Amino acid sequence: MLKTLKRILKWVIYIFVAFLATSTFCALIYKFVNPPFTPLMVIRLAEQNFSGQALRMKKNWVSIDSISPALQLAVVASEDNRFLEHHGFDLDAIDKAREFNTTHKGKRIHGASTISQQTAKNVFLWPQRSWLRKGLEFYFTVLIEMVWSKKRIMEVYLNVIETGKGIYGAEAASRTYFSKHAASLSQSESALLAAILPNPQKWDPRFPTGYVRSRQEWILWNMGNIGKLKY
Repeated sequence: MLKTLKRILKWVIYIFVAFLATSTFCALIYKFVNPPFTPLMVIRLAEQNFSGQALRMKKNWVSIDSISPALQLAVVASEDNRFLEHHGFDLDAIDKAREFNTTHKGKRIHGASTISQQTAKNVFLWPQRSWLRKGLEFYFTVLIEMVWSKKRIMEVYLNVIETGKGIYGAEAASRTYFSKHAASLSQSESALLAAILPNPQKWDPRFPTGYVRSRQEWILWNMGNIGKLKY
């Protein structure tokens, strides 16, 4: 019995060390090499296939310097005001979200995921909520914050984020919705694109609902509050 437990423990340690080594290696590689695809992209292709839809995956990787500063500011204003200040987690936002969700049960749950967390989830993990995924998200968020710069995190985020049905990243979204490159997006277009990110499978910036318009207006207002991003 003791030998069996020792053998199991030995394998657990091997698996743990292999996971740490592999994940760290991937994070180091992705500091310089662009991720070719994400787990979500694969899942969406599988969903399209199983539902009999034509397979669709539009993505065009561009450098951060080829993405409008207005869009970079818009996603910060929309998703993560303190992106340049925190180290992966916004503790104040977490406390406020917890308080809101406790006192407003039955209403839409407020989240507090930072851009760093969303990037870690998109690049390395699957989308479904679970304690395992949240734990891994915490680990990968810490890892990329240690290995990548904030500018690289933003670059990866804006290139892999889901922006529509089978559409990923700022460049593909800009070409699809506005017939222009991401570098040329205006403040208004950037805020509108940022407004659909919480539910890109449902919302389309070409046909914005009243709620999406209200989000766009709020994002524009908050962009004015933040000013300019300085990486």
